[in-house]
Amino acid sequence: MQAEQPQSSLQPPSLRPYQNQLIKDLYTQLGQGYRRIAIIAGTGAGKTVIGGKICADTAARGMKLMFLVHLDVLVGQTYEKMQAFGLRCGFIKAGWQEDPTAPIQIASIQTMEKRSWWRKFPANVVFFDEGHTTVFSQIGQEIIYETHPKAVHLAMTATPYRLGREQLGDHMQSFVASPVPSELQRMGYLAPMQYYGVPTDSQIDLNGVGTVAGDYNERDLKNACDRPELIQRIVEEWHRLTPGKRTIAFCVDVEHARHVAEAFRVSGVSAAIVDGSTPIKERQQLYAALGRGDLLVLTSCNVISIGFDEPSVEVGLLLRPTQSRALHYQQVGRVLRISPKTGKQYGIILDQANNLKRLGFPEDIQDYRLPTSREPGVHEAAPTKQCPTCNRLVWGFVMTCPGCGHGWDAEVQVQTHDLVEVHSEELLRQIERRKRFEFFRDQRQKSFLEGAAPNWTKRVFYEEFGCFPEENWSVGAIFGDTPSLADKYAYRDYLIQIAQRQGKSITWVIEEFQQEFGGESWQEVFLPSS
Repeated sequence: MQAEQPQSSLQPPSLRPYQNQLIKDLYTQLGQGYRRIAIIAGTGAGKTVIGGKICADTAARGMKLMFLVHLDVLVGQTYEKMQAFGLRCGFIKAGWQEDPTAPIQIASIQTMEKRSWWRKFPANVVFFDEGHTTVFSQIGQEIIYETHPKAVHLAMTATPYRLGREQLGDHMQSFVASPVPSELQRMGYLAPMQYYGVPTDSQIDLNGVGTVAGDYNERDLKNACDRPELIQRIVEEWHRLTPGKRTIAFCVDVEHARHVAEAFRVSGVSAAIVDGSTPIKERQQLYAALGRGDLLVLTSCNVISIGFDEPSVEVGLLLRPTQSRALHYQQVGRVLRISPKTGKQYGIILDQANNLKRLGFPEDIQDYRLPTSREPGVHEAAPTKQCPTCNRLVWGFVMTCPGCGHGWDAEVQVQTHDLVEVHSEELLRQIERRKRFEFFRDQRQKSFLEGAAPNWTKRVFYEEFGCFPEENWSVGAIFGDTPSLADKYAYRDYLIQIAQRQGKSITWVIEEFQQEFGGESWQEVFLPSS
């Protein structure tokens, strides 16, 4: 295809604060002398925007850059982002216009194996997209150590961990990172998640499934997963838990994906399949139909784990067991994106493959590290146990099931056959925090109505939880977000009575007043009007 060059009227995208900070951290490390740096940005953190800004900065300084991708579909996606930044690009990709004079070269590793001129391209910076893959390719290794050893090498990845002994830290010297997924959720940049797993007697049987190159043997997996009763089961659970929601399914192979799509269609749900042989234009049409809601279920084999960007998708079906944490997080990440325009409230994972229990949750990532072959740094999934009463999967430290109240000192073996909600460690923390928040605010209202001092609420809270409440929990606890002037006068008089009774100063009264109403709100009821 003939690629048109960007128009000067295009406006570059605005970066989020943490994206600007990541780039600032990157340039600080370059200033410190590092030449090979990993950039870790989880799914939904905006890797393409971050990469585009780095490319724009490189071009603005009069330097040249090669941008390596390992999938043909990523060439077009990368170029769209470059266009948004108004950048002039050449291509090392069959069917795209070559321009060796362009300051930025978007290169497909497959095509680079058939070209030679790029070896002389004077790149100051080499950007490895999906660095946990491209860095380890034959072309990637040649660039780092033979053709461009003096260039700056930047390896972008959603997760630095990979199967096999060799790790990203064996080739990169340092790293910079975006906030972890749970922090991005708190910021509102990622959707909150709901997880459902299967009871023990309904899980895929992996007995007899071998391992090849660190992951399950695909042929063995097909025999274990592509079974009519399992496919019918996930269709039934979809209708029970997530009917009408846009869905993507991760399958073992093309035939498995076809069988899953057929089962959904038989149940009256619009479904289609996308695989490696699907032309790019047809893929884009399928993705657009899914985004519009004309298509509800899209099944796939090794296609939409990477390079798929449809934020409106709410449900992910994990139907392929894997030992790869990188692949697992990529799959879950497809439904982590927010989509305000479609009213998406959260992402949902239905896990028939038992990957959540085996590999964990994105929310459980506490920090990022750069693994090496000597220190792989992959944390095992936190110990879990399954509630025998309701089948909810919880962490090992939980002594009372948050779903049904079962205590682990009285085992009662009751099993069901439905998918059950799974709580990540981060979600359990959020549930506990919400519980404490609501308890504190209820006690504040009670203290006010009974004429007790505000500090009494904090004492009751401490006796209940062994710690003090967060400072900002007081704001609006009694009168809500839109208090009237009469509310403020009533609370002022209440505090003055407490102060007179306990010998408190006017300063204490104003400080307590501000805890309920915030900021400068005290002035209108404490200062005389002119």
